[in-house]
Amino acid sequence: MKHDVVVIGAGVIGVCTALALQQKALHKKAQQILLVDRYKPAAGASFGNAGAIVNGSCVPTSMPGILNDVLKMIFKPHNPLSIRPSYLPKLLPWLIRFMNESRISLAHQNAENLFALSKHSVSAWRELTNETPLEDLLGKGGWLKVYESKNTFNSTLRARELMTQIGTQYEILDRDDIRDLEPNLALIFNYGFFQKDRLNILDPGRLVDGLVEQFLQLGGKFEKFSVEEIQVTPTHHSLKGQGAELLADKVVLATGAASKKLARQMGDSIPLDTERGYHMMFPVATKSLLNRPVVNGESSFVLSPLEAGIRMTSQIEFAGVEGMADYSHIRRLMPEVKRMLPDIELKEESVWMGCRPSLPDSLPVIDFSKRSHKLIYAFGHHHLGMTLGAVTGLLIADLLNTGSSSIDIKPYRANRF
Repeated sequence: MKHDVVVIGAGVIGVCTALALQQKALHKKAQQILLVDRYKPAAGASFGNAGAIVNGSCVPTSMPGILNDVLKMIFKPHNPLSIRPSYLPKLLPWLIRFMNESRISLAHQNAENLFALSKHSVSAWRELTNETPLEDLLGKGGWLKVYESKNTFNSTLRARELMTQIGTQYEILDRDDIRDLEPNLALIFNYGFFQKDRLNILDPGRLVDGLVEQFLQLGGKFEKFSVEEIQVTPTHHSLKGQGAELLADKVVLATGAASKKLARQMGDSIPLDTERGYHMMFPVATKSLLNRPVVNGESSFVLSPLEAGIRMTSQIEFAGVEGMADYSHIRRLMPEVKRMLPDIELKEESVWMGCRPSLPDSLPVIDFSKRSHKLIYAFGHHHLGMTLGAVTGLLIADLLNTGSSSIDIKPYRANRF
Protein backbone atom coordinates (compact mmCIF):
# COMPACT_ATOMS: atom_id res chain seq x y z
CA MET A 1 0.00 0.00 0.00
CA LYS A 2 1.27 3.48 -0.84
CA HIS A 3 0.78 6.06 1.89
CA ASP A 4 -0.03 9.65 1.02
CA VAL A 5 2.50 10.90 3.56
CA VAL A 6 5.06 9.15 5.73
CA VAL A 7 6.59 11.21 8.53
CA ILE A 8 9.94 9.77 9.62
CA GLY A 9 10.72 10.58 13.24
CA ALA A 10 8.40 10.63 16.27
CA GLY A 11 10.06 13.38 18.26
CA VAL A 12 8.17 16.60 18.85
CA ILE A 13 8.84 17.95 15.32
CA GLY A 14 7.65 14.81 13.55
CA VAL A 15 4.68 14.30 15.84
CA CYS A 16 3.50 17.91 15.48
CA THR A 17 3.86 17.61 11.72
CA ALA A 18 1.90 14.35 11.58
CA LEU A 19 -0.89 15.79 13.72
CA ALA A 20 -1.06 19.03 11.70
CA LEU A 21 -1.27 17.02 8.48
CA GLN A 22 -3.98 14.79 9.92
CA GLN A 23 -6.00 17.77 11.19
CA LYS A 24 -5.85 19.43 7.78
CA ALA A 25 -6.71 16.13 6.07
CA LEU A 26 -10.10 16.23 7.77
CA HIS A 27 -11.01 19.24 5.63
CA LYS A 28 -10.11 17.63 2.31
CA LYS A 29 -10.06 14.15 0.82
CA ALA A 30 -9.08 11.35 3.19
CA GLN A 31 -5.32 10.81 3.37
CA GLN A 32 -3.20 7.91 4.57
CA ILE A 33 -0.69 9.48 6.95
CA LEU A 34 1.83 7.23 8.66
CA LEU A 35 4.23 8.24 11.45
CA VAL A 36 7.26 5.98 11.87
CA ASP A 37 10.21 5.80 14.24
CA ARG A 38 12.74 3.16 15.20
CA TYR A 39 11.76 3.74 18.84
CA LYS A 40 8.61 4.80 20.65
CA PRO A 41 7.50 8.45 20.38
CA ALA A 42 9.47 11.05 22.39
CA ALA A 43 12.35 8.67 23.02
CA GLY A 44 15.05 11.32 22.47
CA ALA A 45 15.53 15.02 23.18
CA SER A 46 11.77 15.60 23.07
CA PHE A 47 11.50 13.68 26.34
CA GLY A 48 14.35 15.07 28.40
CA ASN A 49 14.20 18.85 27.91
CA ALA A 50 13.33 21.63 30.36
CA GLY A 51 9.81 22.00 28.98
CA ALA A 52 10.00 25.64 27.87
CA ILE A 53 8.14 27.22 24.95
CA VAL A 54 10.00 30.50 24.58
CA ASN A 55 7.87 32.73 22.37
CA GLY A 56 9.99 35.20 20.43
CA SER A 57 13.30 33.45 21.11
CA CYS A 58 15.79 35.04 18.75
CA VAL A 59 19.34 34.96 20.13
CA PRO A 60 21.50 32.52 18.13
CA THR A 61 24.14 30.50 19.94
CA SER A 62 26.93 31.98 17.83
CA MET A 63 27.06 35.66 18.75
CA PRO A 64 29.77 38.31 18.43
CA GLY A 65 32.33 37.65 21.14
CA ILE A 66 31.55 33.93 21.32
CA LEU A 67 35.24 33.00 21.28
CA ASN A 68 35.91 35.10 24.39
CA ASP A 69 32.82 33.61 26.02
CA VAL A 70 34.08 30.09 25.36
CA LEU A 71 37.51 30.92 26.77
CA LYS A 72 35.88 32.29 29.92
CA MET A 73 33.75 29.15 30.24
CA ILE A 74 36.85 26.97 30.30
CA PHE A 75 37.92 28.55 33.58
CA LYS A 76 34.51 28.52 35.26
CA PRO A 77 34.13 26.05 38.15
CA HIS A 78 31.04 24.56 36.49
CA ASN A 79 31.89 24.89 32.82
CA PRO A 80 28.77 23.86 30.84
CA LEU A 81 30.72 23.25 27.61
CA SER A 82 32.77 20.15 26.91
CA ILE A 83 34.27 18.55 23.79
CA ARG A 84 35.49 14.97 23.80
CA PRO A 85 39.11 15.14 22.55
CA SER A 86 38.56 12.11 20.31
CA TYR A 87 35.60 13.87 18.64
CA LEU A 88 37.34 17.20 17.98
CA PRO A 89 38.76 16.34 14.50
CA LYS A 90 35.30 15.38 13.26
CA LEU A 91 33.72 18.46 14.87
CA LEU A 92 36.27 20.97 13.58
CA PRO A 93 34.53 21.84 10.24
CA TRP A 94 31.31 22.49 12.17
CA LEU A 95 33.14 24.69 14.68
CA ILE A 96 34.70 26.77 11.89
CA ARG A 97 31.27 27.38 10.38
CA PHE A 98 29.89 28.13 13.85
CA MET A 99 32.55 30.77 14.54
CA ASN A 100 31.90 32.36 11.15
CA GLU A 101 28.24 32.82 12.08
CA SER A 102 29.28 35.04 15.02
CA ARG A 103 29.96 38.02 12.72
CA ILE A 104 27.66 40.92 13.60
CA SER A 105 25.80 40.96 10.28
CA LEU A 106 25.22 37.19 10.25
CA ALA A 107 24.22 37.01 13.92
CA HIS A 108 21.60 39.74 13.41
CA GLN A 109 20.30 38.04 10.28
CA ASN A 110 20.09 34.69 12.09
CA ALA A 111 18.23 36.37 14.95
CA GLU A 112 15.64 37.83 12.58
CA ASN A 113 15.13 34.47 10.89
CA LEU A 114 14.80 32.67 14.22
CA PHE A 115 12.29 35.26 15.42
CA ALA A 116 10.24 34.82 12.23
CA LEU A 117 9.48 31.30 13.45
CA SER A 118 9.49 31.65 17.23
CA LYS A 119 7.14 34.63 17.41
CA HIS A 120 4.36 32.22 16.42
CA SER A 121 5.32 29.54 18.97
CA VAL A 122 2.63 30.10 21.58
CA SER A 123 -0.18 30.68 19.07
CA ALA A 124 0.87 27.57 17.13
CA TRP A 125 0.81 25.41 20.25
CA ARG A 126 -2.61 26.82 21.13
CA GLU A 127 -3.87 25.98 17.65
CA LEU A 128 -2.50 22.44 17.71
CA THR A 129 -3.84 21.61 21.20
CA ASN A 130 -7.06 23.63 21.05
CA GLU A 131 -10.03 21.96 22.80
CA THR A 132 -7.97 18.92 23.80
CA PRO A 133 -6.85 17.72 27.26
CA LEU A 134 -3.31 18.67 26.27
CA GLU A 135 -4.08 22.33 26.94
CA ASP A 136 -3.77 21.55 30.64
CA LEU A 137 -0.10 20.59 30.18
CA LEU A 138 0.80 24.11 29.02
CA GLY A 139 1.46 26.41 31.98
CA LYS A 140 1.76 30.19 31.75
CA GLY A 141 4.62 30.89 34.15
CA GLY A 142 7.08 32.48 31.74
CA TRP A 143 10.86 32.11 31.50
CA LEU A 144 13.12 33.52 34.23
CA LYS A 145 16.91 33.92 34.31
CA VAL A 146 18.63 34.97 37.53
CA TYR A 147 22.12 36.27 38.25
CA GLU A 148 24.15 36.95 41.36
CA SER A 149 26.89 39.22 40.02
CA LYS A 150 26.63 42.41 38.03
CA ASN A 151 29.44 41.26 35.76
CA THR A 152 27.63 38.09 34.74
CA PHE A 153 24.39 39.97 34.18
CA ASN A 154 26.16 42.63 32.13
CA SER A 155 27.60 39.91 29.92
CA THR A 156 24.06 39.44 28.57
CA LEU A 157 23.86 43.06 27.37
CA ARG A 158 24.59 42.29 23.72
CA ALA A 159 21.89 39.58 23.67
CA ARG A 160 19.38 41.88 25.35
CA GLU A 161 20.10 44.69 22.90
CA LEU A 162 19.59 42.27 20.03
CA MET A 163 16.27 41.15 21.47
CA THR A 164 15.15 44.76 21.77
CA GLN A 165 16.10 45.44 18.14
CA ILE A 166 14.29 42.33 16.90
CA GLY A 167 11.16 42.91 19.01
CA THR A 168 11.32 40.22 21.70
CA GLN A 169 9.62 41.37 24.91
CA TYR A 170 11.33 41.04 28.30
CA GLU A 171 11.58 42.69 31.71
CA ILE A 172 14.63 43.47 33.87
CA LEU A 173 14.13 42.48 37.52
CA ASP A 174 15.83 43.40 40.79
CA ARG A 175 16.17 41.27 43.92
CA ASP A 176 12.68 42.13 45.19
CA ASP A 177 11.05 41.38 41.84
CA ILE A 178 12.75 37.98 41.78
CA ARG A 179 11.59 37.28 45.31
CA ASP A 180 7.99 38.12 44.33
CA LEU A 181 8.07 35.64 41.45
CA GLU A 182 10.01 32.87 43.19
CA PRO A 183 9.93 33.21 47.00
CA ASN A 184 11.79 29.91 47.56
CA LEU A 185 14.94 30.97 45.73
CA ALA A 186 17.91 31.84 47.94
CA LEU A 187 18.43 35.56 48.50
CA ILE A 188 21.61 35.60 46.44
CA PHE A 189 20.20 36.72 43.11
CA ASN A 190 20.34 40.45 42.49
CA TYR A 191 19.49 40.63 38.80
CA GLY A 192 16.79 38.96 36.74
CA PHE A 193 15.64 38.68 33.17
CA PHE A 194 11.98 37.70 32.69
CA GLN A 195 10.08 36.80 29.53
CA LYS A 196 6.43 36.70 30.53
CA ASP A 197 4.77 35.57 27.31
CA ARG A 198 6.14 32.04 27.51
CA LEU A 199 4.67 28.62 28.24
CA ASN A 200 6.10 25.88 30.42
CA ILE A 201 5.28 22.24 29.71
CA LEU A 202 4.40 20.23 32.80
CA ASP A 203 5.56 16.95 31.23
CA PRO A 204 7.26 17.12 27.80
CA GLY A 205 7.12 13.35 27.26
CA ARG A 206 3.43 13.15 28.14
CA LEU A 207 2.68 16.10 25.86
CA VAL A 208 4.28 14.37 22.86
CA ASP A 209 2.54 11.09 23.74
CA GLY A 210 -0.75 13.00 23.92
CA LEU A 211 -0.15 14.53 20.50
CA VAL A 212 0.38 11.03 19.11
CA GLU A 213 -2.88 9.91 20.72
CA GLN A 214 -4.71 12.83 19.08
CA PHE A 215 -3.13 11.89 15.75
CA LEU A 216 -4.28 8.28 16.09
CA GLN A 217 -7.81 9.29 17.13
CA LEU A 218 -8.09 11.39 13.95
CA GLY A 219 -7.21 8.38 11.80
CA GLY A 220 -3.41 8.52 11.61
CA LYS A 221 -1.21 5.45 12.00
CA PHE A 222 2.03 4.85 13.91
CA GLU A 223 4.50 2.08 13.20
CA LYS A 224 7.88 1.18 14.63
CA PHE A 225 10.13 1.15 11.60
CA SER A 226 13.79 2.08 11.15
CA VAL A 227 14.29 3.83 7.81
CA GLU A 228 17.80 3.08 6.59
CA GLU A 229 17.49 3.93 2.90
CA ILE A 230 15.31 6.21 0.78
CA GLN A 231 14.92 5.70 -2.94
CA VAL A 232 13.05 8.05 -5.26
CA THR A 233 11.12 6.72 -8.25
CA PRO A 234 8.94 8.60 -10.77
CA THR A 235 5.81 7.50 -8.88
CA HIS A 236 6.75 7.21 -5.20
CA HIS A 237 9.37 7.09 -2.46
CA SER A 238 10.63 3.73 -1.27
CA LEU A 239 11.62 3.65 2.41
CA LYS A 240 13.66 0.58 3.24
CA GLY A 241 14.80 -0.90 6.52
CA GLN A 242 14.60 -4.01 8.68
CA GLY A 243 14.23 -6.13 5.56
CA ALA A 244 10.95 -4.40 4.75
CA GLU A 245 9.71 -1.52 2.59
CA LEU A 246 7.21 1.31 2.89
CA LEU A 247 5.87 3.27 -0.09
CA ALA A 248 4.95 6.93 0.14
CA ASP A 249 3.85 9.69 -2.18
CA LYS A 250 5.28 12.40 0.13
CA VAL A 251 7.84 12.15 2.92
CA VAL A 252 8.80 14.32 5.90
CA LEU A 253 12.29 13.72 7.29
CA ALA A 254 12.23 14.75 10.96
CA THR A 255 14.72 12.43 12.62
CA GLY A 256 16.58 15.09 14.58
CA ALA A 257 20.21 14.28 15.19
CA ALA A 258 19.98 11.20 12.93
CA SER A 259 18.84 13.17 9.85
CA LYS A 260 22.23 13.84 8.28
CA LYS A 261 22.73 10.39 6.74
CA LEU A 262 19.30 10.21 5.11
CA ALA A 263 19.57 13.79 3.81
CA ARG A 264 22.86 12.87 2.16
CA GLN A 265 21.03 10.09 0.29
CA MET A 266 18.76 12.82 -1.07
CA GLY A 267 21.75 14.74 -2.42
CA ASP A 268 22.04 17.28 0.40
CA SER A 269 25.22 17.67 2.46
CA ILE A 270 24.11 19.44 5.64
CA PRO A 271 26.52 20.33 8.48
CA LEU A 272 24.36 18.85 11.22
CA ASP A 273 25.96 17.90 14.51
CA THR A 274 24.70 17.22 18.02
CA GLU A 275 24.85 19.17 21.25
CA ARG A 276 24.33 16.58 23.94
CA GLY A 277 22.34 17.72 26.96
CA TYR A 278 21.75 16.12 30.36
CA HIS A 279 19.04 16.18 32.98
CA MET A 280 18.53 15.01 36.54
CA MET A 281 15.16 14.50 38.21
CA PHE A 282 14.52 15.34 41.87
CA PRO A 283 11.62 13.94 43.98
CA VAL A 284 8.04 14.77 43.06
CA ALA A 285 7.53 16.82 46.24
CA THR A 286 10.05 19.37 44.96
CA LYS A 287 7.81 20.57 42.14
CA SER A 288 5.96 23.02 44.42
CA LEU A 289 9.17 24.96 45.14
CA LEU A 290 9.16 26.82 41.82
CA ASN A 291 6.43 28.44 39.73
CA ARG A 292 8.25 28.33 36.40
CA PRO A 293 11.55 27.23 34.80
CA VAL A 294 14.42 29.24 36.27
CA VAL A 295 17.84 29.56 34.63
CA ASN A 296 20.85 29.95 36.90
CA GLY A 297 22.90 32.42 34.87
CA GLU A 298 26.01 31.92 36.98
CA SER A 299 26.31 28.13 36.67
CA SER A 300 24.37 27.63 33.40
CA PHE A 301 21.67 25.19 34.43
CA VAL A 302 17.87 25.24 34.49
CA LEU A 303 15.54 24.11 37.26
CA SER A 304 12.13 23.32 35.82
CA PRO A 305 9.06 22.27 37.86
CA LEU A 306 7.40 19.31 36.14
CA GLU A 307 4.62 16.97 37.22
CA ALA A 308 7.19 14.38 38.32
CA GLY A 309 9.34 16.85 40.28
CA ILE A 310 11.97 19.45 39.55
CA ARG A 311 14.16 18.67 36.56
CA MET A 312 17.65 20.12 36.29
CA THR A 313 18.94 20.44 32.73
CA SER A 314 22.46 21.45 31.78
CA GLN A 315 25.48 21.03 29.58
CA ILE A 316 26.54 21.40 25.97
CA GLU A 317 28.65 18.37 25.16
CA PHE A 318 30.10 17.58 21.76
CA ALA A 319 30.79 13.86 21.59
CA GLY A 320 28.69 12.58 18.70
CA VAL A 321 25.54 10.51 18.78
CA GLU A 322 27.16 7.22 19.73
CA GLY A 323 29.51 8.31 22.55
CA MET A 324 28.84 7.04 26.06
CA ALA A 325 27.05 9.38 28.45
CA ASP A 326 29.10 11.08 31.20
CA TYR A 327 26.90 12.09 34.13
CA SER A 328 29.75 13.42 36.29
CA HIS A 329 29.22 17.07 35.31
CA ILE A 330 25.53 17.25 36.11
CA ARG A 331 26.10 15.46 39.40
CA ARG A 332 28.76 18.01 40.35
CA LEU A 333 26.09 20.69 40.05
CA MET A 334 24.03 19.34 42.96
CA PRO A 335 25.64 21.63 45.58
CA GLU A 336 24.86 24.61 43.34
CA VAL A 337 21.23 23.48 43.12
CA LYS A 338 21.04 23.40 46.92
CA ARG A 339 22.64 26.83 47.11
CA MET A 340 20.07 28.17 44.64
CA LEU A 341 17.03 26.44 46.14
CA PRO A 342 17.77 25.68 49.82
CA ASP A 343 14.59 23.69 50.52
CA ILE A 344 15.09 21.17 47.72
CA GLU A 345 15.62 17.50 48.58
CA LEU A 346 18.85 16.59 46.80
CA LYS A 347 17.86 13.05 45.91
CA GLU A 348 18.69 11.85 42.41
CA GLU A 349 15.62 10.07 41.06
CA SER A 350 17.03 9.59 37.55
CA VAL A 351 19.55 10.97 35.07
CA TRP A 352 19.33 11.20 31.29
CA MET A 353 21.29 12.26 28.22
CA GLY A 354 19.93 13.26 24.81
CA CYS A 355 21.21 14.71 21.54
CA ARG A 356 20.06 18.11 20.28
CA PRO A 357 20.33 18.40 16.47
CA SER A 358 22.29 21.59 15.84
CA LEU A 359 23.43 23.64 12.87
CA PRO A 360 26.09 26.38 12.97
CA ASP A 361 23.60 29.25 12.49
CA SER A 362 21.06 28.04 15.11
CA LEU A 363 18.37 27.75 12.43
CA PRO A 364 16.54 24.56 11.45
CA VAL A 365 16.38 23.07 7.99
CA ILE A 366 12.87 23.39 6.55
CA ASP A 367 13.09 22.73 2.84
CA PHE A 368 12.41 20.28 0.04
CA SER A 369 15.23 17.89 -0.79
CA LYS A 370 17.48 18.24 -3.81
CA ARG A 371 16.30 14.99 -5.40
CA SER A 372 12.58 15.14 -4.66
CA HIS A 373 10.14 18.03 -4.45
CA LYS A 374 7.88 15.73 -2.44
CA LEU A 375 10.36 15.00 0.34
CA ILE A 376 10.73 17.80 2.86
CA TYR A 377 13.19 18.27 5.72
CA ALA A 378 12.25 19.37 9.24
CA PHE A 379 15.21 19.05 11.58
CA GLY A 380 18.04 20.96 13.28
CA HIS A 381 16.03 22.87 15.92
CA HIS A 382 18.92 22.72 18.46
CA HIS A 383 17.72 24.01 21.88
CA LEU A 384 14.29 25.05 20.57
CA GLY A 385 12.63 21.79 19.58
CA MET A 386 9.70 22.22 21.95
CA THR A 387 9.46 25.95 21.23
CA LEU A 388 9.34 25.45 17.46
CA GLY A 389 7.58 22.07 17.33
CA ALA A 390 4.04 23.25 16.65
CA VAL A 391 4.93 26.12 14.31
CA THR A 392 7.16 23.80 12.27
CA GLY A 393 4.44 21.15 12.07
CA LEU A 394 1.84 23.62 10.83
CA LEU A 395 4.33 25.10 8.37
CA ILE A 396 5.25 21.72 6.90
CA ALA A 397 1.57 20.77 6.60
CA ASP A 398 0.89 23.93 4.58
CA LEU A 399 3.89 23.34 2.34
CA LEU A 400 2.91 19.75 1.57
CA ASN A 401 -0.75 20.56 1.04
CA THR A 402 -0.51 23.81 -0.91
CA GLY A 403 3.15 24.28 -1.86
CA SER A 404 3.27 27.61 -0.03
CA SER A 405 3.20 29.01 3.50
CA SER A 406 2.74 32.25 5.42
CA ILE A 407 6.42 32.12 6.48
CA ASP A 408 9.16 32.41 3.87
CA ILE A 409 11.28 29.24 4.14
CA LYS A 410 14.23 30.58 2.15
CA PRO A 411 16.32 31.30 5.29
CA TYR A 412 15.95 27.64 6.32
CA ARG A 413 16.90 26.11 2.96
CA ALA A 414 19.08 23.00 2.96
CA ASN A 415 21.77 24.44 0.67
CA ARG A 416 22.39 27.67 2.58
CA PHE A 417 25.84 26.64 3.83
